Amino acid sequence: MCSIPLTQSLLSVPIQAESFEKLTKKSFVAEALARSGQAVVTLDTQRRVFSQGNTGLPPGLLSDPYLQRFFGLQGMRSPRSRIERGQGSGVIFSTEGLVLTNAHVVEKTERLMIGMSDGRRLPGRVVGQDSLTDLAVIQLEGTGPWPSAPLGNSDNLEVGDWAIAVGNPFGLENTVTLGIISNLNRNVAQLGISGKRLELIQTDAAINPGNSGGPLLNSEGEVIGINTLVRSGPGAGLGFAIPINRAREIAKQLVERGSVSHPMIGVSLSSVPRTNPNNYNFKEAGAMIRYVIPGAPAEIGGIQVGDVIITVGEKEINEPKDVISAINQNGVGSPLIFKIRRGVQEIKLSITPAEISSLGDF
Repeated sequence: MCSIPLTQSLLSVPIQAESFEKLTKKSFVAEALARSGQAVVTLDTQRRVFSQGNTGLPPGLLSDPYLQRFFGLQGMRSPRSRIERGQGSGVIFSTEGLVLTNAHVVEKTERLMIGMSDGRRLPGRVVGQDSLTDLAVIQLEGTGPWPSAPLGNSDNLEVGDWAIAVGNPFGLENTVTLGIISNLNRNVAQLGISGKRLELIQTDAAINPGNSGGPLLNSEGEVIGINTLVRSGPGAGLGFAIPINRAREIAKQLVERGSVSHPMIGVSLSSVPRTNPNNYNFKEAGAMIRYVIPGAPAEIGGIQVGDVIITVGEKEINEPKDVISAINQNGVGSPLIFKIRRGVQEIKLSITPAEISSLGDF
């Protein structure tokens, strides 16, 4: 029996043109970067921080011997200060030179320089920042036109979709990591973080210090999130990003008025338990009231712990995030009709959302 050498048999197999094109085509990651990579920037920040010995008194008061004697402050020293430098990432989302990043990257910044992908370094000005959502908008100061990244639709994301994180971790510019969307609507409270109002995208694409504020892209090169933090210690390797639809809403308010309104009714919500013994054969959709802040609009309007919200205005409620979305769209000061299920009854209540700052820490 005659045998054909392996190399000869492989060479004699015709390669389809379509297969050859697939082998030589650039990866989807490279194509995604070609679409948005030039809009990713480095942020170099500079701020003044005071030592632990800061008395809270005006420095001039402690540096004047006469005033020290007059106020009985002999021996006290002026607080020491030092310059702290930091670095983060951002993404240009408008051809007018507007940059999205994290609020914690630019908080209390006195000097801000922006590094472009083409090597230019330009000053930037903080247009506005919002600590509750950890988002900020910066204006590039210089002459455009500016490259801008297309914004996607984070409401269309599914677990398992590709995720591409772009940024400048540890000062290493234009670093790219690849992963998937591993969870959606991850509340910051689940991560042990308080004082924020966020539902985050979870990804296994590596996000490291310096990536904060950079974009999370989909396979088409569209921005689907703003990278904000990484889980360290046990469970390391998990990154989180702010959904771009939420970031778009916040950016619009920051550009228009420099601040953000956060309406709320003063409740803690959870999904309806599937093993609820008092379910009375109703569908599982809705948002259950776990806690009501005393004196908040929800309590004034008649909402009680254990109630299940079915609709808010014209919006059907399937899960807690739908309630937050409806309240955000309504705004502060305008009454909303809540249809709730209490036991076997359905009740309609009118509740007027208030500004979150008026409710203290909640």
